[in-house]
Amino acid sequence: MKDKIHPKYQDCVIICACGNTIHTRSTKPNIRVEICSKCHPFFSGKQKLIDSAGRVDKFMKKYSKKGRPESTETEAPAA
Repeated sequence: MKDKIHPKYQDCVIICACGNTIHTRSTKPNIRVEICSKCHPFFSGKQKLIDSAGRVDKFMKKYSKKGRPESTETEAPAA
């Protein structure tokens, strides 16, 4: 490695908005984040599952055809 071209790699403290602190190493001495693995719903197990079945039913009701429209073209008999 060349001298004096790389940033200083030092101990770092990551502080979450929930108060959780994580000690690691970085080029910055302190990092503040809004959400971490302790308070994120996916990792904490407090994830709310959204029932999308109502959305599918609403879509099908809105865009499904009420019945097959009669074809205006007449089919020629197969010879």
